[in-house]
Amino acid sequence: MGLSRVSIVAGRNRRSNVYKSLQMIREDVEERVAGCEDVLVKPNFVSTSNQLAATHVEAARAVIEFLDELGVARVVVAESPALGSAAEGYSNYGYYSLVEDFGVELVDLEKGDFQTFWVYDANLEERIPVQVSKLVLNSDLRVSVSPPKTHDTVIVTLSLKNMVVGSIRRADKPRIHQGYRAINLSIAKLAPFVYPHLAVLDGFVGMEGRGPVSGDPVHLGAAVSSTDFLAADSTMARIMGFSPEEVGYLYYSKVMGLGRMGETEIEVVGERVESVRKRFRPHPFFREQKNWWVENPRKYLGVG
Repeated sequence: MGLSRVSIVAGRNRRSNVYKSLQMIREDVEERVAGCEDVLVKPNFVSTSNQLAATHVEAARAVIEFLDELGVARVVVAESPALGSAAEGYSNYGYYSLVEDFGVELVDLEKGDFQTFWVYDANLEERIPVQVSKLVLNSDLRVSVSPPKTHDTVIVTLSLKNMVVGSIRRADKPRIHQGYRAINLSIAKLAPFVYPHLAVLDGFVGMEGRGPVSGDPVHLGAAVSSTDFLAADSTMARIMGFSPEEVGYLYYSKVMGLGRMGETEIEVVGERVESVRKRFRPHPFFREQKNWWVENPRKYLGVG
């Protein structure tokens, strides 16, 4: 098997950065899009009133423009915010302009159907039911568009966490928070069902410190894209100054064979990681967050 291709673009325009990062991996995306009738674009609205914590509409616009050029027939933008409603987020962040410009559908995942999955409690028993959106589960192609942020529990939140936790019904989102060991296992356990087929990380401005809502801005000025979400998230983690191996759910995704993490497994096109790196200040609980390791993780992840 070949290397996973990840693009890095740096510049002074958010929309241009994201669009160019997709153009650099156009062949990879075309291969993924082929035969897909419906594409789901998942922004990150953990808060509907704090733009720094949310996906900027210009990043989403660049993605939708690119998909439109590829001839995608139907694009659905879907979200289930942790704080506030999807409608509030779409209104506050200017997403209704995407309907006017591209004819996309804006969907509130809370109003759809759900399927029950079981995640881990603090004792690492699969005893906690959570409802996951069937729209996300059944989408032909899932695209995660999110900013890179530090996190109060899992060190960083990037494309995979945006898709996994964002797919869970709002009332059930707190239930996945059962301690550092359990949440990392649970995110990885749900990943095979909802992982993004295309990961787009808009790092024009990221968040450091007390993320994912109350942190401080980092003017990174870069975008990262890949059809291998793990390669994209691992690359962005390195840009942020973190080792992806110290992020539990990313490490477990590697164990499950969901993507590539090692630098020798990834072909970076565009800018080099070193040329755009800015070390993000971690969350104050960073040391505690690294206590996610469990013995024999394959037993919990369902892999041999």
